Amino acid sequence: MTGIDFRLLRCQVGMGAVLDLLGFVATQRRGRQVRGPCPLHGPHTPQSRSFSAHLEKNLYRCFHCGSSGNQLDLWAAATRQPLYQAAVALCERLHHPVPHLPRRTTRAAGKSAPAS
Repeated sequence: MTGIDFRLLRCQVGMGAVLDLLGFVATQRRGRQVRGPCPLHGPHTPQSRSFSAHLEKNLYRCFHCGSSGNQLDLWAAATRQPLYQAAVALCERLHHPVPHLPRRTTRAAGKSAPAS
């Protein structure tokens, strides 16, 4: 299993895209911040605003259930998957290539780099 460049993936996939996939409907919008019912546990009232997400900073927090994090954390929590699997599934849903980390090359044991 190759590693995923989570930092690059967070740069490429924004909070807005994740919220759209989760069917989030904001009940309040102020600039780049949206509030509404939590996509993790649902609304408690028709106009629930316990969930807050900042679309520019890619951060969220639910003041009711206490969940918080970035867009990948939200997707993993909503789909109930470990982060690695959730990242792969998110890329598949968005038809986005998975940004893998470059493979590490290892030197043969006991050999040192040539002196210059």
